Amino acid sequence: MNLTVYLTSRFGTDPALRTAVETLGAWIGRSGHTLVYGGSATGMMGVLADSVLAAGGRVIGVETRFFYEEGLQHNGLTELIIAETMAERKSKMIALGDAFLAFPGGTGTLEEIAEVMSLTAIGRLQAPCILLNLNGYYDSLRALLAHMLETGMSEPERLRAITFADDLPQALALLEAAWKNA
Repeated sequence: MNLTVYLTSRFGTDPALRTAVETLGAWIGRSGHTLVYGGSATGMMGVLADSVLAAGGRVIGVETRFFYEEGLQHNGLTELIIAETMAERKSKMIALGDAFLAFPGGTGTLEEIAEVMSLTAIGRLQAPCILLNLNGYYDSLRALLAHMLETGMSEPERLRAITFADDLPQALALLEAAWKNA
């Protein structure tokens, strides 16, 4: 299965983030799944790709041409796809994914997982959409989604495919259950 992962190209300040990223990478590599991610060698994106590759896994990077021209791509990937725009990059990463996981990240991570959340909400994408709420990182987003329900701006059925995992073992259990039932 292909797991599309969204995460930061920075290192952040939470040491638990690197541990979780390395653990996920090793799990992907050992389990025979394939990582789909943004293609960068920098920050946690590079750590994840390195971890998957070190565990013998397959990694597909989808990088924009402008980042590629800046030399930000990971050069050891199984496959590198060059997209002309961010919109094309997002579309390709979604098309390649069987499940989607967002680690704590910045505006790019939020923008990418928001599209997956939206597509699952309207039924255009039938795949797990998991936000890793490491140390409460996505608590505010969880509260916003609850507020959308409370104010009648959304319906529970539209948010049922969006899941928050409080730690990596919970996220992995959700993925394994989803793939087992696929």
